[in-house]
Amino acid sequence: MATPHISAKVGEIADRVIISGDPLRAKFIAENFLTDVKLVNEVRGMYCFTGMYNGKRLSVMGHGMGISSVAIYSYELFNFYGVERIIRAGSAGAYQPSLHLGDIIIAMGACDSSSYANQFHFPGTYAPIADFSMLREATENAERLGIKCEVGNIVSSEVFYSEDADSWKTWQKMGVLGVEMEASALYMNAARASKKALCICSISDSLVTHEAMDSHQRQVGFTNMMKLALETI
Repeated sequence: MATPHISAKVGEIADRVIISGDPLRAKFIAENFLTDVKLVNEVRGMYCFTGMYNGKRLSVMGHGMGISSVAIYSYELFNFYGVERIIRAGSAGAYQPSLHLGDIIIAMGACDSSSYANQFHFPGTYAPIADFSMLREATENAERLGIKCEVGNIVSSEVFYSEDADSWKTWQKMGVLGVEMEASALYMNAARASKKALCICSISDSLVTHEAMDSHQRQVGFTNMMKLALETI
């Protein structure tokens, strides 16, 4: 049954899905890495493709920008389409001087600056974390492929243009590697649905060095991250 945001029929989306904020990045992955590809969703321009990668059936899909957007798509994939594993392959801004453009973060945990967790009425503070088996697979695959990664904590922020330009330094002091805008909600939705999720991010800009990629580089330039996600999903 279609949802308000996905028109695919049940079965057209694989039980393993790589999601990306930019739907054109999903299209790039499908066109360059998958075989027997079929477009199964284009509602709101949020492309979803299903195909084969090294004998493994999987789907790649856009999820838009921000916690609210990824929360909708991951919830529907987990709860209405029988998806068991999701990897977010996205971009992040670096908080640490050891990270440079194109470097990869595997997010063990995702701090959260949003109110998304409030709906669960926790009697304390919930710590969104990746599925350990997927985290271990990703680190082992990175070593096998010779892809340098840093594993650690990130922060999922609701704010892209912050009124307080130095607020990120508080996270930096706590060893947080970088910032993106989706992983915490993905991890919470996976936990609630008893499913598995992981976030792998490529550095697209640095708040330390002020380096930055342009939009085209972000769309097609993260091939190591794409390979790592494809090998792990």
